[in-house]
Amino acid sequence: MSDCIFCKIVRGEIPASKIYEDDDILAFHDIRPIAPVHFLVIPKRHIASVADLGADDAEVMGKLMVAVGKLAREQGCSDGFRTIINTGRVGLQEVYHLHVHVLGGPELLPSMLKR
Repeated sequence: MSDCIFCKIVRGEIPASKIYEDDDILAFHDIRPIAPVHFLVIPKRHIASVADLGADDAEVMGKLMVAVGKLAREQGCSDGFRTIINTGRVGLQEVYHLHVHVLGGPELLPSMLKR
């Protein structure tokens, strides 16, 4: 998609602080981090959300999720981390290009949802 901000990052039209890249996925630091470690992992091919995944996406999503754990450890999250995938309007998705937020740091993260 020509106007998708993450597609523009993939194409090199917008700079990003990359931490990993291969033929299928890209990982980069979030520009508005909410934890000491906060990066995103995205498929390079435009997929709008988890709700849009199909059987043909299984390989790239498996590769993406394996990278999440490896990159989190490399970024210093040896004691654990949180992954968040917002999906759709109700899921508070802001950028409609599937992305996994990886958050961590030396301290405990706040609870996931207010009860």
